[in-house]
Amino acid sequence: MKAPARLGLYGAGLVTVFAVAFATAGAVVPESAVQAWAEDSGEHAAHNDGEGEDMNGQGGHAGHDAAASSLGLGVAQDGYQLTDLGAPSAIGADGELSLTITGPDGQAVTDFETEHEKELHLIVVRADGQQFRHVHPEMDAGGTWSIPWQWDAAGSYRVFADFVPAETGEGITLSTTVQVPGDYATVAAEPTAETTVDGFDVAVAGDLVAGESSALTMTITRDGQPVTTLEPYLGAFGHLVALRDGDLAYLHVHPHGDAPAAGQTSGPEIVFEATAPTPGRYLLFLDFQVDGQVHTAPLVIDTSGTSSGGGSDGGSTSTGDGQGEHEEGEDHEH
Repeated sequence: MKAPARLGLYGAGLVTVFAVAFATAGAVVPESAVQAWAEDSGEHAAHNDGEGEDMNGQGGHAGHDAAASSLGLGVAQDGYQLTDLGAPSAIGADGELSLTITGPDGQAVTDFETEHEKELHLIVVRADGQQFRHVHPEMDAGGTWSIPWQWDAAGSYRVFADFVPAETGEGITLSTTVQVPGDYATVAAEPTAETTVDGFDVAVAGDLVAGESSALTMTITRDGQPVTTLEPYLGAFGHLVALRDGDLAYLHVHPHGDAPAAGQTSGPEIVFEATAPTPGRYLLFLDFQVDGQVHTAPLVIDTSGTSSGGGSDGGSTSTGDGQGEHEEGEDHEH
C-alpha cells in the first residue's frame, strides 16, 4: 500500500487548474461556478495552512496535488495525454471503447505499474451522475486500450483514465467527454445516504467536511443481517469513486488498512478517509464483492453545513434495479 499523498488546495492554483480543464475537456458547468469553487478552496487551504489530506487514505490511488492537477478534469497532465478516443456513435450500437495514453515524448505509453490489481482503471459516467461504469480494458502491443462497448442511454459522458506510468511511479487521472446523440431527461442528484442494490442494503455515515480529513463508514446488510462475507476486490474490501456533482471532479478512494490476504473476508463496515476539496454535493459509487459477484451502490452526500442538503444524516432512500450485479471481471453500471 502506498502512503497517502498530500492534497494541497490553493485558490490561485485551482483557478488555473479549472481554466485548463474547461479549455481541454469540455467541462459541464459555467466558468463562474468554477471560480466560486476555486475561491472556496483557497479559503479552506488558508484555514488549514495550505494543506489537506489526500482522499485516498491508506492504499488509495497515488494522490494528486490539486494546485497542479485538474482533479481528473484535464485531457493532459505532466506531459501525459489521453488521445485517440473511439466509441460507438449511437445508443445500442455494438463497438469498442478505445483510447491511447501518450507520454512526454508524444509516443504511446506501454509500460504501466499495476495499481489495485490493474494497469488502467476506466470510469465512464454521464454528466448528471447516471450510467456509471467502472471497467478495465486491455492494452495491445501498440499501446491502445480497448473494451467491448455499448451505450444504453443518450447524453454527455465523461471518460476517466486512471493509471500510473512506470517511468514516474506517480498516479495520473485524465478525462475527456463523449456526446451520445438522442433525447434524455437529466436526473438531479438528491442526498441519498441509504440505497438497496441486488438485495444488499448499503448506508453511509459520517460528516464530510470540506478541506478536512473525514471518515466515511459504509455498512452493508442483507435481510436485516450484517454482511460479513465481503471478499477482496481490486486489492481491498471495497472500492469507492467520489465525483463532485456538477463538474464531476474525480477523487478515487480506498478503505483504511492493509491489503487483504487471499481468502480473507470482512464486513459489514468499510471505512474510508476522504477530503472534499470544496463544499458541495458528492456522488459516491461503492463497489464491493460477495460470492464472486461485484455490486455497485450509488450514494449522494453533501458536505457538512452545505445549504443544498443535509449530508449523510438527511439522505433519502432509493432502491437499486439489480443492474449492479455482475460476474467477476465484468463491468458494473448504474
